[in-house]
This record gives sequence, C-alpha cells and structure tokens, in this order.
Amino acid sequence: MKTVGADAAGKESMAQIYEEYYREVTAPDGTVTDIVTSYPDNFNFAYDVLDRFAAECPDGIALVHRSTLGTVRKFTFDCMKRLSDKAANALMSLGIGRGMPVFLLLKRRFEFWISILALHKIGAVAVPTSHMVSAEEIAERTRTAGAKAVICVDSEGICEKVEEALCGTDIIPLVVGQQYGTFRNLSSLIEEASDVWERRATRASDPMLYYFTSGTNGAPKAVIHDFTYPIAHIYTARRWHGVREGGLHLAVADTGWAKTAWGKLYGQWFLGGAIMVFDYDRFYAGEMLKLLEEQKVSTFCAPPTIYKYFVLEDLGKYDLSHLQYAATAGEPMPQEVAKKFLEATGVPVRDGFGQTETVLLICTPVGETAPAGSLGKASPQYRLMLLDEDGNPVADGEEGEIAVVPKDGRKPVGILSGYLGDPALYEEVWRGGVYHTGDRARQDADGYFYYIGRTDDVIKSSGYRIGPSEVEDLLMRSPAVKECAVTGYPSETRGTVVKASVVLKDGYTGSPALKRELQDIVKRYGAIYKYPRIIEWVDDLPRTASGKVSRAKIRERDAKASYAE
Repeated sequence: MKTVGADAAGKESMAQIYEEYYREVTAPDGTVTDIVTSYPDNFNFAYDVLDRFAAECPDGIALVHRSTLGTVRKFTFDCMKRLSDKAANALMSLGIGRGMPVFLLLKRRFEFWISILALHKIGAVAVPTSHMVSAEEIAERTRTAGAKAVICVDSEGICEKVEEALCGTDIIPLVVGQQYGTFRNLSSLIEEASDVWERRATRASDPMLYYFTSGTNGAPKAVIHDFTYPIAHIYTARRWHGVREGGLHLAVADTGWAKTAWGKLYGQWFLGGAIMVFDYDRFYAGEMLKLLEEQKVSTFCAPPTIYKYFVLEDLGKYDLSHLQYAATAGEPMPQEVAKKFLEATGVPVRDGFGQTETVLLICTPVGETAPAGSLGKASPQYRLMLLDEDGNPVADGEEGEIAVVPKDGRKPVGILSGYLGDPALYEEVWRGGVYHTGDRARQDADGYFYYIGRTDDVIKSSGYRIGPSEVEDLLMRSPAVKECAVTGYPSETRGTVVKASVVLKDGYTGSPALKRELQDIVKRYGAIYKYPRIIEWVDDLPRTASGKVSRAKIRERDAKASYAE
C-alpha cells in the first residue's frame, strides 16, 4: 500500500499492513530463517487491521458468504467495519463490556464475523463454541467462563440447548436471523444501532479468546489467547495457505473451532485476502467442488477427510484452474489421497501441524515439497525441539515430544497465555521453561518432522480432540455399565474413531440395541462427534501395576484386531 516489495512467488506487490507487525528474515536462496514480530501495547486486530483496510481500500471484498439456501452475499471491508461498529453499540447497550466472556454458537453464519469483531472492539472475550455440544456442556462451560451472554442461531436445536443451559441464570441469550422465543434478536439490534463508534481502550495482553479443548482427564479446559494472537497467524496465511491480496481463501471449519482463527479470519485479512464461507448443514463433496469452481477459490485448506471424499468424485468435471494452493491438517493425510488429488488438479496438498493452544508450528510452505509422510519443517516463527521424558533433546531419527523453546526467554506470540482457572496446568505445560505440546514426532537429519501421536490418551478424530474421560463419564450414566475405557481406533475415513471397551453389570448382555443406547447417551449429554462408533463388550479391562486401567494396553491389543465402525 505504500512501497513496492516482492512476495514469495517473486512478483511485485504493494507493501501491506501486516508488514508493520511482521518481518521475515531470509537466506540468500529465499528461505525464511526467522520471523520478527512487533506490536504496540494497545494492538487490537479489529481496529488496527480490519478498520485500516476499511479506510484504505473500503471497496475491497472481505467476506463472501454462501448460505445454506445457496444465496451468495459479499461484504466489503467498509461493510464489515460499519456492521461491527453497529454490533458493538448493540452489545454495549446490553451491558457487555471489556473483559466479559460472550459465547458464539453460530455455525458458519456471517454474523459470526460481525459479532467477533464487535467483541474485539469492546474488549470483551469471545468464546467460539461448536454447535454440536450438549445443553449440559453449554451450561458447564458458560458457568466456568462466567459468561455474560450467548449469541446463537436457531438451527439444529441450538437455541433449545442454549435455553435449557441458561435456565435460572442471568446470562443473556441472543439469536441472529429469525426470532426464537424470548431471546433478544441481535440482527434487529444491529440494524437499529448507531454506526458511530469510537475506539475503546484495550491492551495487547488482555484476554481476547477462550477456546475449550479436551484433555486426558476431566472436563474441557479453556485455552486463553490474548490480543497478540492474530499476529502469529500471518505466517499461517502467507507461507502455508499462500493467501495473497485479492485472493479468495476457503478453509473448511466450523466457527466453534480454533481452525477458524487459523484459516477464516486473522491471517487472511492481515494479507488483504477475502474469506470464503460455505454455510452447509450436510457435506456433499460435489457441492463443495462446484463452489470452488463457481467462486474461483484460489487457496483452500481442509482436513484429510474432505480430500478423501473429493478424490472419490470425478474431479475432471470441475474447473479448478483458479485453485493455486491446497493445505491440510488435523489428522494424518493418506499419501494415496494426496497423490490422486495432485494428479487430478495439479495442486499438491501440503501438511501442517499445530494445536488449539498454538498457531501453526510445523508445515510444508508454499513452493516447497516434503518427503512422503512428513509434516514438513518447523515454522521459522518458533524454535522447536524433540525431548525425551527427562526433558533432554533426542537424536535425529529418535522419537520425542514436540516442544517450543522460547528464542529470547519470553513466551512467543501465538502460544496460549493461560488456562482459565487452572494456573497449575499452565505451569505444567511450561515446565522447564519450554512449552510441551504433548505430541510426539521424530525428525530426520534434514529437519523434517514425522508425526507419531499423542503422549497422552487424547483422541484426534476428523480434526476433533476428544478426552477419553469425558466419554467414559457419559457412558457410566447407563445403569448397564460397570466399567469402561475409551481409546482411539484407526479409521480409513476419519483417521481415528472413538472406541469404548465396556464391562457390563451382572444381568446385562451386550447387544446392538444396548450399543445404540450407549451411543445415544453420549450424543445427548455430550457432543455428537464424541460418541463411540465402536463398542467392544469385555469381561475385564487391562491394568497397570498400580491397578489403573491401561488404555495403552487396549491400543496394543486393538492393533492386532479388526472392528467394524
């Protein structure tokens, strides 16, 4: 926008806003060797990036939204500024102020982007939440976070669950779109609100986001990210997704998950790219491929499951000539699927790795290739090491835990700033002065990482993190269950599926009907994606020397068995 520079592909482009916060250090061959970030103490993405684009290129397309009915609506940067200003006024009129948590259960509705920008401007804490969670989980999470309000959409029973969860509380329920019961209608409030908004004071170190994420034990914990978090996603969008100003990026992710922050918000807008939002209730590969063709999507990111369905289609029927780059994350990518997609489109699918607690840590950048089965190399934004159980670095080729080592002794931008209400857990993951991811890998002599799995028992299925104890607690609600253990089992379509090994009480017999009953309990009281697709009836569970149930021994036994999903 000010001076002429060169992008990763060697083309000239105008200097952009992101360059005020992000600088790449490159080797003579153009490889990025380091990234330097800087920001003022009051940095706020909504003001300093979105509103800047609205002032400097007001007619630039920020968001392209395709509704479930097929309606396509385009929002300019100026439009997003005006609507988020109006939304901020509307939310402030309800008493929502700085530091107050507000839950967002909006699926892929365009109001998500308006709402989260408004919350950033107020200085409130946005809590994106999956629409698949149960009323009980909504109640528990809103109570844990001290929520002031919940903004939701009347779809797939979301409003009913919110109504049940908030009963007897003073938490404000808001709905977008059509009216639901006595909920305040945020769409109407936004329409009526003033679009005059003055910048409010916020600090870069203030909490900006809470993301509830599953661990090995107990209820999901809330990861805290502060207002510096968006800056760390510049590398994600620029070097992994390949986003450029004027391009259109589609990331397949529900707004309740951190993947939206990775691929549908911060980094893309930092670079002046437009975000494609495909709002659908049920996934059909052909429908999404048609969207890529019609909207001329230039960059795309999705979990491997999506690509698996893509290659089952006749990809030659679709004009994907505008697609420049493709990426994937969340679970292992089958090499045969990547090969078929490349052969059909000419676009390689590049892998990446990170967590809800972090941004992108490892990837294969645009223009580079990695050995088969590799995630790629460490992002130059971070110094990564593989550590043994004593915290010592392992040799090349040996398995170790992925750890983030601060370059200057300070917490790097993009790494969580805490766990809500659990400082002990935060200290645990930062033991020894390094951030422990809990994920294991090996690294070859050339610096390429090969993912092994979790050091704990957390299950990763279709991109979701599932804590086994959460599912076990739900299964134990059945009067038929004496004891159970939940583990992950390899799946060709989902990477891993949830499997429950169940010991029944006397008088009960395993049957298809009882299996459906147990699955329904998890679906009703937990999130739908947590239910066990495989249930094995067992007489006893393997245990450690101390008498604890050994999930590791179950996985070892399952490696030699075969179960139908």
